[in-house]
Amino acid sequence: MLTDTHTHLYLKEFDNDRVEMLERAKEAGVGKFYLPNIDSTTIGPMLEMEAGNPGVCVPMMGLHPGSVKANYEDELSIVEAWLSKRPFVAIGEIGIDLYWDKTFYEQQKASFIQQVEWAKVLRLPIIIHSRETIDLIIEILAGIKDEHLTGIFHCFTGTPQQAEEIISLGFFLGIGGVLTFKNAGLDKTVKDIPLDRIVLETDAPYLTPTPHRGKRNESAYLKLVAERLSSLKNMELEEVAAATTANAEKIFQKNPASYTTL
Repeated sequence: MLTDTHTHLYLKEFDNDRVEMLERAKEAGVGKFYLPNIDSTTIGPMLEMEAGNPGVCVPMMGLHPGSVKANYEDELSIVEAWLSKRPFVAIGEIGIDLYWDKTFYEQQKASFIQQVEWAKVLRLPIIIHSRETIDLIIEILAGIKDEHLTGIFHCFTGTPQQAEEIISLGFFLGIGGVLTFKNAGLDKTVKDIPLDRIVLETDAPYLTPTPHRGKRNESAYLKLVAERLSSLKNMELEEVAAATTANAEKIFQKNPASYTTL
């Protein structure tokens, strides 16, 4: 069984065929879907997916850096309220993104640190968005993490050295469709990353793997990422699926009985 550790299946891109899309994913061997939140507008649709697919679609709670604006404290208060209302398996998607816009850098940083602190209190993993900010986030985490903090650097496309630093901090690397891109270079890095530190993801509806680039991504395509990884590691697909799913279970279900609220 494959596990999609990062997929936004609640977004409007799936409104016309969500049920069929989930069936295609299950037929491709994907048995579980972890849903990272974006902001206050996505909480309702995300929790509806959980209600319709209990134990299969699993929500997280967090504020995406792309949604951090001048009113970020209002958004964080909503995240805090939900973390106080019911348990979640992770805090995410959180981080810092300096690719599109640096206007709210300080607010992104403050938002990220606050959510890391909540994760430490709740002993939850964090799901990190680090576009153009891997080194910055590594530096921040090195200064504030405790012995329990772990999580995933979502959509990892960094260097072997960055991978080593992330692993040394106790984190995992989320590998998705970029692994199938011809000139991305991620294949060379992934060859040297231990399999016990890799989880698979789609980031659907984004980052569609080859040969479907240019089209909407969906969780069924996770198998294409797994096949590419198995080829690079010279392993059977079943071995890669079993290992990466076990890694996901270690991250998200390490101590389910202790899941609590703020």
